[in-house]
Parts: sequence; C-alpha cells; structure tokens
Amino acid sequence: MLSVNTNYGAAVALQNLNQTNKDLAEVQNRINTGLKISGPKDNGAIFAIAQSLRNDVAAFGVVTNSLNRSISVVDTGLAAGTSVGDLLKEMKEKALAAKDTAIDANARAAYNADFVALRDQITTILDNAGFDGTNLVDGTNANVQALANADGTSSVTATGRNLSLGGSIVTVAAGDTITTAAAASTLVATIETSLSALNLALAQLGTDSKKLGIHKSFVAKLSDELQNGIGNLVDADLATESARLTALQTKQQLGVQALSIANQGPQTLLSLFR
Repeated sequence: MLSVNTNYGAAVALQNLNQTNKDLAEVQNRINTGLKISGPKDNGAIFAIAQSLRNDVAAFGVVTNSLNRSISVVDTGLAAGTSVGDLLKEMKEKALAAKDTAIDANARAAYNADFVALRDQITTILDNAGFDGTNLVDGTNANVQALANADGTSSVTATGRNLSLGGSIVTVAAGDTITTAAAASTLVATIETSLSALNLALAQLGTDSKKLGIHKSFVAKLSDELQNGIGNLVDADLATESARLTALQTKQQLGVQALSIANQGPQTLLSLFR
C-alpha cells in the first residue's frame, strides 16, 4: 500500500540507521578510550568489579610505600651497625696496644685519647641512624611495622636492636677508658663479646630487611596481576574494534541510501494523479 501519511519502509530504514549510528558511537568511544567498558552503562556488574580491583591496586601502592619506608629504616640501621662494628675493631686495636705494660705514660695517654674518640663516635653514629623519624638501633624504637595488605589489617614487622653503649649488645660503657693496662685488658674481652653480639644483631636486622623486600616483591607481582585482570575485564580489542568500525561506516552509508530510497516512495503517487 502506498500512502503519504505512512511510510513504513522509511521508518524501518530510519530505525536501522539509528541503530547503526548508536553502534558506531559505541565503537568510536571504545577506540578513543581503549576500553570496552568505560562506565556503568556499558556493563554495571563488570564495571563494579573493575572499580573494586582498581581500589585494591591503589591500596597496594600505599602498601609498597610503607614497605619502602620500613626497608629504608632497617637499611639505615644496618649501615650504622656496620660502622659501629668497624669502630669496635679499631677500639680493640687501641686496647690491645694499651694492654702492653712496657709502653710509657705518654703512649698510653695517646692510645686512650684515640679510644675515647672512637667510643664517643659510636654514640654520634647511632644518634644519626634514623630515617623519617624512626631509629631502630639507638633504643628509641622497639620495631617498625609496614602495611602488608590492601585493607591494612596485617603488617610486616622489623625488630629494633639497641646498639647503644652500655647495652646488652655493645657492653662497652660510655665512660670506659684504657688509662691502665688492667683496664685495657678487661676492655679487650668486653669488645670481643660486643663484636660477637653485634654481628648477631646485624644478621637479624639483615633478615628483617630481606623479609620486607620479599613481601615488597610479592605485592608488586600481585598488583601487576590485578592490573592484568582489570584489563581482561574492561580493555577493548582494538584490532576487532577497527574492523567493526569499517563495517559500521559502510553500513551507515548504505543506511543513508536506503532511507533516501524509502523517502522517494510516496513521490511515485504523483504519477497516479497526472
């Protein structure tokens, strides 16, 4: 039936063209953003999952920063502890030399001056062994804790070691001197004991640093896998979208032509009334 009031063919052609334009806009958006799901309208459920995963990835960035800080705190303590060990070795040399009863008073005084300077340097080093306000080797902090998971419910702990003079590790007291052969002899044994305890403490700090580093590597791998999972959910296959774009552009042109042909239908009625 031909009618000037109703053109069914044109209506169908227009519906198909509108759908093609809608599909074309969707493909262009995917190409522009690189995402097949860029918002809740595309797929609400998958978008929500992807957003939750993105939140976890962002949280793992905070966890990594926390681990980096703790590693730096421990490594700063390790550097200070190693320097303390070197100073103790030099102090032992001075004490051994002062232990000799054959040296004169001037030589003993010189050895003692060196010994005292080295002894006091230990305190100076430990006082400056903090990182970002945390010092694990001067007795002010029992431990440092780093975030271990995305919701902050667990942590990785590194235990502090008090390397201060007169402590349980470095038993050389802040006022010890080698002004006599007897005092020097006693301090040789004290320093040897301190060195053994210090080496153990440094090994324990090293283990804590390694533990933090291992967890940092795990968090990095986990974050990478989450990123990959997000990509699998929402990333567009640009090769596929490119092919689809070409097909839709062709379909759009054909739709315009089909609509034009359908719109010419009512004009044929004019020939009936000539």
